[in-house]
Amino acid sequence: MEIDWTSVNWLYFGLLIAIVFVASLIGNLLSFRRAVLGAFISTVLFAAAFIGWTYYPHHLPLPNSPMRVAVPAPAPAASSAAPATPAKPANPIREVEPR
Repeated sequence: MEIDWTSVNWLYFGLLIAIVFVASLIGNLLSFRRAVLGAFISTVLFAAAFIGWTYYPHHLPLPNSPMRVAVPAPAPAASSAAPATPAKPANPIREVEPR
C-alpha cells in the first residue's frame, strides 16, 4: 500500500511540525539538558498545543483537521404514505420552557 501524497494536507502537517519544534525547544530549555525530562516536557507541551489547536473553537480559518472530510450527498426522500396517526412521544412533558 502506497501513500497518496496528493491527499496530504501539507499546511496542517507543516503547522504540526512547527508546534513540535517549539515544544521540543522549550522542553529542552526547561529541562537543563536532562533527556528524559526534556522529552516529557516536550510531550506535555505538544499535547496541550495540539488539543488547543484542534479542538478549541477559535473561529479562525485555520486547518484543524488532518483529514479532508467529504460530505456525502443527501439521499432522495422516500415517497411513502404518512401514517394516519403520528406516534405519541414517551415523554409526558409536551412543552419545554427556557430557564
